[in-house]
Amino acid sequence: MNKINILWVDDEIDLLKPHILFLEQKNYGITTCQSGTEAIEVIDQASFDIVFLDENMPGLTGLETLAEIKEKQANIPVVMITKSEEEYIMEEAIGSKIADYLIKPVNPSQILLSLKKNLDHSRLISEKTTSNYQQEFRKIAMDLSMVNSWEEWADLYQRLTYWEIELEDIEDIGMIEILESQKVEANTQFSKFIDNNYKDWFSGNDAPVMSHTLFKEMIEPELSKEQPTLLVVIDNLRYDQWKAFEPTVNNYYKKNIETPYYSILPTATQYARNSIFSGLMPADMERLHPNFWKNDTDEGGKNLHEEDFLKAQLKRLGLNIKCEYHKITSLKGGRRFADNFKSQKDNDLTVVVYNFVDMLSHSKTEMEVVKELASNDKAYRSLTQSWFKNSPLLEIIQQAQQLGFKLIITTDHGTINVKNPSKVVGDRDTSLNLRYKTGKSLTYESKDVLAAERPKDIHLPAINVSSSFIFAKGDLFFAYPNNYNHYVSYYRNTYQHGGVSLQEMIIPFVVLQPR
Repeated sequence: MNKINILWVDDEIDLLKPHILFLEQKNYGITTCQSGTEAIEVIDQASFDIVFLDENMPGLTGLETLAEIKEKQANIPVVMITKSEEEYIMEEAIGSKIADYLIKPVNPSQILLSLKKNLDHSRLISEKTTSNYQQEFRKIAMDLSMVNSWEEWADLYQRLTYWEIELEDIEDIGMIEILESQKVEANTQFSKFIDNNYKDWFSGNDAPVMSHTLFKEMIEPELSKEQPTLLVVIDNLRYDQWKAFEPTVNNYYKKNIETPYYSILPTATQYARNSIFSGLMPADMERLHPNFWKNDTDEGGKNLHEEDFLKAQLKRLGLNIKCEYHKITSLKGGRRFADNFKSQKDNDLTVVVYNFVDMLSHSKTEMEVVKELASNDKAYRSLTQSWFKNSPLLEIIQQAQQLGFKLIITTDHGTINVKNPSKVVGDRDTSLNLRYKTGKSLTYESKDVLAAERPKDIHLPAINVSSSFIFAKGDLFFAYPNNYNHYVSYYRNTYQHGGVSLQEMIIPFVVLQPR
């Protein structure tokens, strides 16, 4: 390991001799200066890993020296050391992006801790994170063999998501590969669980909050005449993507509730999002609102009546509230809504469906540049975070905070990076989605799918008497035998939804209050 070189700037440097000897014994290299002017000359002539800088010196002050050093080497960490505890000096130093702030008298162990924190930070965190995950890996592996309720699956998925984000910056590729294999195994077991239990959730048995019960169970209790509520449904948002931009939201809102809920099958916008706004399962939407509902084979847009479904549900629930619904499908539309957001202040409920994540995930299959930018889950999270920080949605949330809105963030379903093809054969009326199919005379690999031979058993509409549904498990995607190789290479490693996986079905619901 290369020796760490420290530049220590203090007009009383001779009094620090014991500290310097202590660090030299630990194999640190120390260069000393007695003034800011001298330090600026030295920093031009040699390379340093870190600077210890006294704040109170004759001539150039520590803050003035700091500004000069940052101008020459913006990325070098500078630790400010001062006798003064005056707040304005701390604020000035922190505002100038110092790495640490120590109050004199300092002892050698404080100096050593600061060095470790600033120079060994990544390595130490990486080692500790790896060690902690190794312990947790064994616990998750044991739990995987025993988990048998929707609550336990939601908890286990949140733990996997936590570790996925914790491990994303460590240098141990082996650990990341172990986590990936654990996610694959978890989805295998989860698919079996859904196969065995999903139908029973509609029979009055113990069931999670799902798309069709979300509004009544989770959203309605949050509504009041005393405080306006902004409900943001970000299409296609996975749990890990929410966690990626949660810190940005936390600058404006504090979290009251965060709880996962379950998307219905198919985990597709036309089914799950209409179900949220109608408070009904698809078969009931078709029966009660035939003028609003469209099946896969019907012509025209499948999500054109969300506002109508919402109004019907509010009426059915007896909610006499002032409500507005807005769907944002473009940057231009988002900017326009942000510019006019103050007009929402007198509503009891403002609903915003934000389609960006859906557009991003679908465009990934069409645009090579997006495919490269979102090549894996880590990159996909990063892209979502970058989008959010620069989106009109963040401006909308900032304005909502200023106007005192309660904020609810949720989604209709998640998405999964598909890796492996599964052959399916259907007639020309078979639906086109890569993660679920509905139609008659479907031929498929039974081990790869959750099959609903009688759609009405899971409250889905049957297009004709012999129609069935199949849902792809895990990271599989459906491919037709015709032109198979081209189809597979085109869609492999893209983000899709509609099937059975933790990522698609277990999704976030978050309630926040303005800071």
